[in-house]
Amino acid sequence: MRALTHIPPPAGLRTPPLSYAVRTGDLLYVSGIGPLNADNSVPDGFEAQMQLVLATLDKVLAQAGADRSRLVKVNVLLTREEDVKEMNRLYAAWYGPGPYPARTTAVVKALPLPEFLLEIEGVAALG
Repeated sequence: MRALTHIPPPAGLRTPPLSYAVRTGDLLYVSGIGPLNADNSVPDGFEAQMQLVLATLDKVLAQAGADRSRLVKVNVLLTREEDVKEMNRLYAAWYGPGPYPARTTAVVKALPLPEFLLEIEGVAALG
């Protein structure tokens, strides 16, 4: 069995009973990231929440020595179907011209906090 390396949360974020990311071999598994500020507040509106989640994802990847170009799989959970188009726009602007990682987008009934409109998790190849 390969050793696991637990990546700490970005500075200031609270730590629920999980690792923000775990490395095994050349793979980094990033836990679902919700739109939570360092002061535990949740921004209003989908765009603000999406921007915060993407910024936090960048920080988690950086702490593992990676960046978004290393993502191979992303899962996006939304609580409102009407946000899919905006999510695609913001995601494309954040990631760049591609090629993009494989991605699943699902609309779910609820996320850990009722204010959360989305959550993103992913897998990165660190090679």
